[in-house]
Amino acid sequence: MRKKIITRRRIITLGIVVALVLAAIGVAAVGNEYRFTQTAVQIPLPQGHLDGVLTLPRDAPARGLVVMVHGDGAVDATQEGLYSPWFEGAADAGFATLSWSKPGVGGSTGNWLDQSMQDRAAEVNAAIDWARAQSDIPADRIVLWGASQAGWVIPAVVASRDDIDGMAMVGTAINWLSQGRFNLMAELDHAGATEAERELAIAESDAVRGLLAEDTGFDQYLATTTDDPPMTADRWAFVARNMDADATADLHRASTRGIPVLLLAGTHDRNVDMAETEQVYRDIFGDALSVQHIDSVHSMARPIVDDNAAVGILVGTFWPRALLAPGVIDRYTGFLDGIQ
Repeated sequence: MRKKIITRRRIITLGIVVALVLAAIGVAAVGNEYRFTQTAVQIPLPQGHLDGVLTLPRDAPARGLVVMVHGDGAVDATQEGLYSPWFEGAADAGFATLSWSKPGVGGSTGNWLDQSMQDRAAEVNAAIDWARAQSDIPADRIVLWGASQAGWVIPAVVASRDDIDGMAMVGTAINWLSQGRFNLMAELDHAGATEAERELAIAESDAVRGLLAEDTGFDQYLATTTDDPPMTADRWAFVARNMDADATADLHRASTRGIPVLLLAGTHDRNVDMAETEQVYRDIFGDALSVQHIDSVHSMARPIVDDNAAVGILVGTFWPRALLAPGVIDRYTGFLDGIQ
């Protein structure tokens, strides 16, 4: 009799577990369902190609195209699915979105670490020209979306063309070196560093800057750095190639186009001094600029999912839209709605 009771309890427990698993699968399925369709594309370059994706509104023809420009890092076309809320926000405004994996990422040829910011701008121009030549891509209106490092790329593209209708800038910086110093100090503050720790970190940062400026100091950097892990040779060369980047001149040239500009600024951004970026953008773009302050970190994610890995994984698995701070996609969609 007791054995039957135990068996019955095990069956009930197993049934509950199965029900919870099925419920979790159902929630994840709903949470990962988006209002767009997506197809793979390949963008030819003078040397090689870029593998990308084109997303389209699911229920109506698109009236324009968003071209996405990544920030730093080895980013693929969808940022491992994290771009889906942005794709959906654009689709809700009637826009298709073109995004591609960086050179050397996924099926794209080349090596993104070999690029200067000018190289990146040339890549974006090539992608736009390709899209405009495709009869099935709605390129009558083109908006450039860019995150972080794209702040040194998009203004150069806009300044060189007359067919861009808007700029959506997400956590973009002005000056490479000042951005790096801001990030260092913000991370030290966040970690509660002592004054001695701050002085040591600044001295090490200054030493690395000096070696980078010499353009010959990688071996010495490896011999002396406390970075864990240290920069690779490719990364070292990438930073040396781009450390003098400053967006100000290109922003002034881009402002002559008279197009609307959206700046999304995270109030908890430790990567970029968004107060500096906002002031520079206001001085240059004036009434053409709309600034939206978001209760987010640099990536536009909620601070809790950035600070707590377990929460981030859970939310990302079951309801990835909720990784982003409230209102960020609505404001992006509203900006695109206003593009005529």
